[in-house]
Amino acid sequence: MSQSPAPQRRRGNVRGEHTRSVLLDAAVRSFADRGFHGTSTRDIALAADMSPAVVYAHYATKEDLLFELSLDGHRSVHALLEAEVGRHRSSIDRLRAAATGFGRWHAEFHTLARVVQYELNALSEPHLAEVAALRRVTQGLFAELVRDGVDQGVFHVADIDMTATSLTSLGIDVARWYRPTGAWTPEQIGRHHGLLALRTVGASE
Repeated sequence: MSQSPAPQRRRGNVRGEHTRSVLLDAAVRSFADRGFHGTSTRDIALAADMSPAVVYAHYATKEDLLFELSLDGHRSVHALLEAEVGRHRSSIDRLRAAATGFGRWHAEFHTLARVVQYELNALSEPHLAEVAALRRVTQGLFAELVRDGVDQGVFHVADIDMTATSLTSLGIDVARWYRPTGAWTPEQIGRHHGLLALRTVGASE
């Protein structure tokens, strides 16, 4: 099964889109196994069962592959968060849904998540700035959820931004330790993170 959610950016014809999808999947696996700097373009080509020339026909550099993976990953998780939060009205339910979805996503797409969360420093400065902006949007969503609960008197925290950072950090770290052969499913991890979020903000469940 692919470790990549459906890419947010599509261009060109169907054959070209399929080739790029195969290359992105190969890049995810290669970067996860060897790290960005330990992976060559030839490694990605071999993983995709293609020639290096095909890689260069679609991506000028392996950093371009990492950039597209990073954009797709961050956009995918943010779209999930907005959908999960949009299903609820109360501050408690909205925060629980966001933390649940965030933790579950980082387990379900753990290989992609490890790459896009822990290989950021390999991006060029312009690409890193674009991805960092997406990360701030997600961070801002959690901060807004916590602030709403504080304003309504149902959450009790000393620092809203630090709390939001703590909640997102918990979810991101799932990608580091999660293994499909482990004791917990992505759904179980998600539910646990939802409960942890409520306890972090001092809410009654």
